[in-house]
Amino acid sequence: MDPFSAEGELLTVHNAFHQGQYQTVLDFDISSLSQSNVIPARVLRLRAQIASRDAQGALSSIKKDTGPDFVAVKAFAQYSLGDTPAATKQIEQIVGSSSDNATVQILGGIVLQLEGRTEEALSLLSKHQGNLEAIALIIQIHLQQNRTDLALKEVSAAKKWAQDSLLVNIAESWVGMRVGGESYQSAFYVFEEMAQTPSSSSSKSLISQAISELHLGRLPEAEAALNQALQNDPKDTAALANAIVLATIMGRNAEQQQYLTELQKSQSDHVLLADLEEKSGLFDQAAGKYAAKAR
Repeated sequence: MDPFSAEGELLTVHNAFHQGQYQTVLDFDISSLSQSNVIPARVLRLRAQIASRDAQGALSSIKKDTGPDFVAVKAFAQYSLGDTPAATKQIEQIVGSSSDNATVQILGGIVLQLEGRTEEALSLLSKHQGNLEAIALIIQIHLQQNRTDLALKEVSAAKKWAQDSLLVNIAESWVGMRVGGESYQSAFYVFEEMAQTPSSSSSKSLISQAISELHLGRLPEAEAALNQALQNDPKDTAALANAIVLATIMGRNAEQQQYLTELQKSQSDHVLLADLEEKSGLFDQAAGKYAAKAR
């Protein structure tokens, strides 16, 4: 039996992880699990610990573990701590020897994609055996490639056998946010239900709700959701990045600068900051050409 299926032992903790309820995952009791499910459950707990900005603690707790799942988690934790070259090398090695391992596929795919090695990431993830998280990551990558057609294809295929899966519904909502139109509203319903239901609410779901509200032009509602997410975790980089976008749209320059400063403190290499720096440089180059003509 698939441990993540509706009848599986790990469905609750799996859903909690993908809803961003990391404390729920960390508190999950694995003592009564079947032996075959202990390692997947431990991996989810370690990933929740890393997502909660305690990668060092995750590393310390698995110093003596040598299986491929834990080697992949160690590399991912190191990568999260900024030890990029060593972590990437370790990922390459474990992918070379254990590419059929689900944890290696997921964490290896994430690291390879972050390193800009998209084709390698897709090749690794495509080796999955019905792993919904691998499918969700493939969908994310296709969206980053602006290949909405391929993302839609993956969603349609997954819905044929896992239509009731929370992760499939979330992935379909990601695609809906790219497709636009009526799909914005459909995505909003999914994210709002997660964000406003006490048993599933988290900063992650609140941010997703806020983004869908932004696309629907409901700025006050987006602001309320983001404020709630930042109250939960003032250092949440996704919340800060989207707060910067919202403040810019609303013309609140002072707030925009405040959130920029907070994001720089929390994650100086955040993709939004890198993008802003690049765009600023391009603007200065363009402005310089016009200034030269004006003389």
